Order: sequence, then structure tokens, then C-alpha cells
Amino acid sequence: MNYIQYKFSVYPKEPWTEILIAELAESAFESFEETPDDMNAYVKADQDDEAFVKETLKNLSEADITYLRYEIEPQNWNAIWESNFKPILVDDQCYIRAEFHEPKPGIKYDIVIQPKMSFGTGHHQTTKMMIEYELETDFEGKSVLDMGCGTSILGILAMKRGAAKVEGIDIDDWAVENSIENAKRNGVEIDVKLGDVALLKDKKFDIILANINKNILMADVPEYVKSLNFAGGELILSGLMEFDYEDIKTRCEESGLKFESSKQINDWIAMKFVKN
Repeated sequence: MNYIQYKFSVYPKEPWTEILIAELAESAFESFEETPDDMNAYVKADQDDEAFVKETLKNLSEADITYLRYEIEPQNWNAIWESNFKPILVDDQCYIRAEFHEPKPGIKYDIVIQPKMSFGTGHHQTTKMMIEYELETDFEGKSVLDMGCGTSILGILAMKRGAAKVEGIDIDDWAVENSIENAKRNGVEIDVKLGDVALLKDKKFDIILANINKNILMADVPEYVKSLNFAGGELILSGLMEFDYEDIKTRCEESGLKFESSKQINDWIAMKFVKN
């Protein structure tokens, strides 16, 4: 499957780059990469809708946003990614790197990934906040769902932190294939499935991790709550903008969750809830 790359030039960068990502994430765009000079967005060629992109930019007329559009072949992605990917260290505990990077001495959780076209390299603020939450969470002996798993960084870290089992679900076949490969790279076992929230029927988890986007989270939160094992089950969410806070908090509380805390980096937020 070929992909389309949109290379956006955004001025001013803040907060408009984050707002643009949030708008594009509502459609078929699968991954985003912020660089010092621009923002790259990737979508499968057969799901590309340039008219939607143009309409989105028209609605963001307060910013100066231009773009270039390229068609890229899947076999070129690894070379593109390898030329740009740099290791990430989170809270001096979790080091996310590629196989061609050397391990970092003294790091508790060393995670090796090869993301292909899957979202979630750890660079984006939402993934970083999810990792921070994981480092604060007790996973020992617990069952975990990594919903919208992407590269399965979150599921891999949960296993390394003592989870008894982790299931990953993603709507993209690239992500499923990549998650299985990444789990093997890290010596852990994750049950990864292709699908969406419909796969949760009759399944129970102690902790659910979901780094997706507002629209999907608003629709799926009630199903997540049904799938949490007991009072005290934890739901950790991200993929959200600051202005999504009240809507998500209200939706979760109406579904039977108690708000516990939130994190913020720039205009992005993550939120933690506990089942009542």
C-alpha cells in the first residue's frame, strides 16, 4: 500500500500545528511527525482526500498554512524514518530507540521499535504523557488493553512493568503487524488484533490505555467502562487537546468514572480516570 505524505508549513507554529494535527486526526490520517521546520502527515493513498485537507486549511484561516503533497512507497518508509528517528528518554526511566541505536546504560526500561507507518514513536507529546502515566502506575499482575496500539510502545512498557497480559487492538493492519514484530523485539508477548471497540464484548481488563482522538474516545468510553474489571479499574486517555478537557471529563464521569488527574504538554493533554 502506497502512502501520501503532506508536508505542512505552519505559521505561527504554536498553537496552530497542534490544532492542525487534531483536525487531520479526525479523518484517515494515521501518523504525524513534527520537525523544526514543518509537520508531516501520512495517509493511505486510497484514503487520501485532498479536498478535505483544503477545507481544513480554509477553516484555520487565522494561521498561514501551506503544504506540499508527495506519494511515497512503503519500502521507502524505513529509510525515511531511520534518517529522522532519534532515541527518546522519558523521566530518566524509559528509553525508546531503534535497533541501530546503542542501549543507554542504567536505564530501567529499554524499548526497541521499528514503527513502519504506525503511529507512536514516543516523540509526540501525547505518547510521552501516556508513558509518564505508565511509569506512575502499578501494572504488577494486571490485565491491560492498549487500544489503538500503533507501535505498541505502551503495551510493551506495561509488560515490562509486570502486567500479566496485554492485548492490543488497532484498525490498521500495518499497526497490527508492526506491534507483533515490536513485541518480539522486546521479548514480551502481546495479543494483537485487527479491529475496533466491537472486539471488547465480554472482555475485562484492569487497566485500559487509549491514545487515539477525541471523537473516537467520546464514542467508545462507555464500552471501555464496561470492560474495566472492577471498582478501581483505571482508564488513561490521550490524543486530546486542551479544549477537549471538559467534554471528555463530562463523558467519562457520566459513564461511571471518577476523574483522578491530568497532564499537559503545550496544548496536548492526557487524563486518568478510575472506575467507581
